Amino acid sequence: MPNQTIEKRGKNVDEAVKAALDELGCDLDDVEVEIIDEGNKGLLGLIGSKPAVVKVTLKTVMSPEEYARQVVEDILDRMKIDYQINNVEAEKGTVRINIVGNDMGLLIGRKGETLNSLQFIAGLIINRQLEQKIRLVLDVEDYRKKREESLESLAIRLSDKVKKTQKNVVMRPMSSQERRIVHTVLQEDPQIVTYSMGDEPNRKVVISLKK
Repeated sequence: MPNQTIEKRGKNVDEAVKAALDELGCDLDDVEVEIIDEGNKGLLGLIGSKPAVVKVTLKTVMSPEEYARQVVEDILDRMKIDYQINNVEAEKGTVRINIVGNDMGLLIGRKGETLNSLQFIAGLIINRQLEQKIRLVLDVEDYRKKREESLESLAIRLSDKVKKTQKNVVMRPMSSQERRIVHTVLQEDPQIVTYSMGDEPNRKVVISLKK
């Protein structure tokens, strides 16, 4: 939704701003003010006088998910990608956005690297502006969702193996987001503990029996 902007003139800046606020029916905290011309009283307030000119823009109030969508769309438009956003969900401080379209493999990249980079950049932009920080999760044609479900199933299978063999299992290197999925799905298991080991980008999750 575009911001509503009006331009007003007055004997001075304060008068011009007040006229704009009256027309918009709002307070000063609700707008952004750009001074176009501070004006000039002229000689004796008559000769050569020039009015003050201001441009006043009503701030758009957006929910975190609306703002997140706007930022992601702006980035994708600049990338000139043929896309559509078919789903935006917000829950417990997390905003998930699913993108569909042509050539989405290019957007995902090798092992999701391009998608992860896009998610990181968009998240930085969004959280610079929002008072309440969010966790942004970008997905492409449910690629990440399917990956999460696969990881959750794998983590449960491996935890069962640990219980049977009484031996630790070390998973392959994963991103921090993938490791978080494993930790989360197994954190309620009273017999299992998980922890990460190693350095990025080779950091791994270890699944072990609680002692």
